[in-house]
Amino acid sequence: MRVMLRARLDTQIANEAVKNGTLPKIMQEMSERIKPEAAYFGPSEGKRCCTFVFDMQESPEMPAIAEPLFELGAEIEIHPIMNAEDLVKGLAAVRS
Repeated sequence: MRVMLRARLDTQIANEAVKNGTLPKIMQEMSERIKPEAAYFGPSEGKRCCTFVFDMQESPEMPAIAEPLFELGAEIEIHPIMNAEDLVKGLAAVRS
């Protein structure tokens, strides 16, 4: 299932992770693990934020995916999402 993960990082913890070099390492390892189709980084609500769109095969994957972000004091949201092709397929099924 395609999901979007958005994490807003705790500023103080993320600042320390930038200084000691762990923030880029965590983001790189996360990208290698989940192989996102898209990844975005920027501010959200005054905090550092990362957004990943990826395919999650099973819900038991969530703890392993989220734990490195929790170590950064992140507030995490994971939502099922669709692209335009998925939406067309889903709406076609509604009409059937």
